[in-house]
Amino acid sequence: MTADRTWEPALGEAELARLTREMDEAHRATLPLMRASARDLGEELRASVPADPGRRRFLLGAGGVAAALTLAACSGSKSVKDPAPTSPAGSASAVSGAPSASGGYTGDLRVVALAVALENQAVGAYKAALDAAGAGKLGTVPPAVATFVTTAMNQHADHAKAWNAVLTGAGLPAINDVPLSNQADTMAALGKAASVGDVAKLALELEDQAAQTYLFATYNVTGAAGIATAASIAPVEAMHAAILNYVLGQYPVPDDFLPTDKAANPDLLTV
Repeated sequence: MTADRTWEPALGEAELARLTREMDEAHRATLPLMRASARDLGEELRASVPADPGRRRFLLGAGGVAAALTLAACSGSKSVKDPAPTSPAGSASAVSGAPSASGGYTGDLRVVALAVALENQAVGAYKAALDAAGAGKLGTVPPAVATFVTTAMNQHADHAKAWNAVLTGAGLPAINDVPLSNQADTMAALGKAASVGDVAKLALELEDQAAQTYLFATYNVTGAAGIATAASIAPVEAMHAAILNYVLGQYPVPDDFLPTDKAANPDLLTV
């Protein structure tokens, strides 16, 4: 991890503040749809339980998407990437809602649980960054950067609340921690961060993973409400990632199709 405590964002303070405001406006505009879609998803899941639990599924196979985030920015290693879900090998396979070793979080509900865990992970990471900044561990933190971090953290908390409502509505416990197999490595990497730039690189990996996970879900989930919920959140996550790219001076070249090689697999869950 770099020890450059004089790091400055590649984006000016005024421009970053403007992008953060636009990001927050977009988030607030999506809140009504996100909450309504989450309610509809909860109703769909409840209705499907007595009739045929096996109908509740996301087409997310064990080999369909990347399983773990290795935080290459700190470790120097590459993230583990499986073939894209569109590969001809048929990597995406059905995950039924039948009972399994994962307990109650199966089928659609397991992917909902994954979404909550990813959102909680992002909230915790941003909070840890703010705490480190407050303790003077990251050097000088531009005010606009602190505002972006706080805004993104609050938006992730809103997303987690919406997904948790689906779980509790289905009679399952809300997830308020981070039951992910990569969480210890994530927090260890954050603990080693010596500048705002270090934190931005780590946050970008988390944001890329979240955005791509939601994107993958939108064209693999079977229920309309699940598609709508994921689709209402994905653009905001993508905005987080885009702004972090600009902050780091990594001006993204638009792709015809956003990739999903960094999307998280439900196997990342430890519950």
